[in-house]
This record gives sequence, C-alpha cells and structure tokens, in this order.
Amino acid sequence: MDSALIIPGLQVFERGWLSANNILLTDANTSTLIDSGYVTHQDQTLMLVQKALGDRTLDRLVNTHLHSDHCGGNALLQRTYPNLNTLIPPGESQAVAVWDAAALSYDKTGQMCPRFSFTDVLHDGQTLSMANLDWQVMSAPGHDPHSVILFEPQHRILISADALWANGFGVVFPEMEGLAAFDEVASTLDLIESLRPRWIIPGHGAVFQDVDAALATARQKLDGFVQNPAKHAKYGAKVLLKYKLLELKQVELDTFIDWARKVPYFQTLHRTYSADASLSDWVMLMLKDLEKSQALEFQEKMLVNV
Repeated sequence: MDSALIIPGLQVFERGWLSANNILLTDANTSTLIDSGYVTHQDQTLMLVQKALGDRTLDRLVNTHLHSDHCGGNALLQRTYPNLNTLIPPGESQAVAVWDAAALSYDKTGQMCPRFSFTDVLHDGQTLSMANLDWQVMSAPGHDPHSVILFEPQHRILISADALWANGFGVVFPEMEGLAAFDEVASTLDLIESLRPRWIIPGHGAVFQDVDAALATARQKLDGFVQNPAKHAKYGAKVLLKYKLLELKQVELDTFIDWARKVPYFQTLHRTYSADASLSDWVMLMLKDLEKSQALEFQEKMLVNV
C-alpha cells in the first residue's frame, strides 16, 4: 500500500525481513528517519534516504528499539550527517554510551551492529513533531522491554515497530532469557486496540488497515505461546537461524552449526528445552524444520537461503 495515501511528507521504505522498515517524515523544518535497518543493508538505507531528501540533510533519527535490524544503519547515517540528532529509548542508553554489546543483545543473538552514539532519549508521553503533525511516544514492552510505538491521533496512524504486524508480532526476547513478558505483549496489544488506529506502519511488512484481523491473529499466536512456552522457544530459535542465513545467503553447514553453538541464546534455549539432545543435533532439527517450510535448502555441504 502506497504510504502517499496516508499523509504528505511520510514515506515508508518497506524492506526485506533482514532490515526493519524505514519511515521518513519531512516538513519545511525537519526531516526524521525512524529506524535504520540492518548493517549489511546500510548502504541501501543511505541511498534511499539521500534519494528521497535530495539536497536536504537528515536532521533526526529515531529508533523504536535497539535490535540490530532497527539500528544497524545508525553509524553510517551519523557519519554521513554529522549534525544528526539521534533519539533512542531510555532503557538502554547507558549500554549504548559504553557500548555493551552483550546488554544490547548483539552478542546474545550472534548479530552485528556497528557502534553508534545518541543525542537524547525518548520518553513515554513525549510528543514529536514530524511531517507537520504531533506524534505521541508510547512505551510498548513485550517483544523488547524498552520498545516504543508512535501514534498520530489526527489521522490515527500508528508506527507499531515489532509490537504488531499484519501476521503477528516479533519474538518475545525476554521470554527467551527466562523473563516473563507474555503479559506485557498482551498489554501492548490492548494499548494498540484502545488507540483505534486507522493505519498501521509495522516494523516489517506492508502498511495495513485491517487492525482487528491483525490483533486477532496476534492474540491467537500469543495464547499458543502462553499455553506452550516451548513452542515460542522453538519459534524464536528458528527466527534467529533464518535471520543469520538471510545475512549470509549461503554458508557451509558445519560452519553455520559451529556459529550457532557459540550463540548465547541458543545455548540458553537448548539447556532449557532440549538438554536431552546435543546442541548440534538440536540446531539440526531446527534447520530441518526450516527446510520443510521452504525457508532454506541443503545443497551438499552447504546451507542456502530461500
């Protein structure tokens, strides 16, 4: 769906699943980009921004949360636009300041993110002026404890990040560490419903309007995870494997399994849910599941993304 149908000054760069969508909002005074994608796509992110802005500069960068697919382009954008104001959720500001890659999840997931800085933090209830409209910053924990969503009440546009997609929501990462967060997912879904958004710009996938259907799908998936946490753990593990394969495109099977064995999230999930099998065998079971769903192919000794 063309974002130009929503409001002037708003452009959505719909990306593949390796990179989160980028939302560019411009008016006569300010240009703002929301989320910057994954590092391996940073050049494309910059090209999209520069093509859209022309001779203008990018004034502000806002991150809904600090998963690598939402902020991997931050560093390049900051080098390109030296006066760029970067706003991040407050919960991880200290980790960004000292660059604690473990606290920021990059070590835990086996993903990459170049070091970046920030200018200020976002606050629940704050209002940001973007594209001549006032956008409300709202805490949206669950998928990530520090995530925010942005709501524009006049046209009822919601930038939902990974709190709600047309077909569900993002992996609930705190649950993968043994921290209860399914209730926070439910509360965030209730918050979104209470806003009665007309348009949703998700972190991944196309802009959509059938909010009731999306909420129903999300709640059904959430209920399944609540009833069976092992199901969510398996889902999360497969998402991380597929994500890395999206990055690598193809890789030797033994090399990929060796990478997975060193990733802390896989170690934790294996220990909690499948300690009766070796970690390598458990990873292979996840890969076989991904093959059945046609998300990858085994080609001799290689894994190939599909």
